[in-house]
Amino acid sequence: MSAGFLRALRGTVIAALALAASAAGAQAQVLASLPAEPGIVPKAEARPIAAWVTFCESYAAECAVDRNEPARIALTPAVWAMIVSVNRRINKSVEPMTDMEHLHVADRWDLAEDGIGDCEDYQLLKRHLLAEAGLPRRAMRMTVVIDEKGEGHAVLTLITDRGDLVLDNKTDTILPWHRTGYVFIKRESQDTVAWVSLGGATSPVTTANR
Repeated sequence: MSAGFLRALRGTVIAALALAASAAGAQAQVLASLPAEPGIVPKAEARPIAAWVTFCESYAAECAVDRNEPARIALTPAVWAMIVSVNRRINKSVEPMTDMEHLHVADRWDLAEDGIGDCEDYQLLKRHLLAEAGLPRRAMRMTVVIDEKGEGHAVLTLITDRGDLVLDNKTDTILPWHRTGYVFIKRESQDTVAWVSLGGATSPVTTANR
């Protein structure tokens, strides 16, 4: 892992979080506009993306499930401001590039260690930093969808007391899952190191787009 990139990124994120905390009142109106809606209901067990399995072999702590952690994030104005800030900061900081262009492999999941990544790398880095800031990793689940182009895509689902919200590198806007326009295929289980189906009929082999 490139300590330099992550160290510099942590510094900018910490500064941004301080500003976000001071502006939490301004964010309250946006938070209040989010409807409290039921989240998507997981179904049967599903096969994970192969690159996720490899990722977990190298980053076991990022995949671990602690059932003592809360299963939902309690959205306060300060927590919401922090999530919005981290989402925007990572979307701005990481250079988008497919794994084939960058690493000459079809699909690889990591934490964008050199500042370059594709969709899943953005989301894994967001979760890493949000977990460092105190949010329960168990309530932040990597999720595979089919996007507007009909391609496999990875997003980060935040399971909250206001429903399931989606962090995406394609937009800075955080949306309830059913307003993204995506077909939701599967996501990490909250109970074990495994994946669960979300009802989508077609499962991509990779999530290798930008």
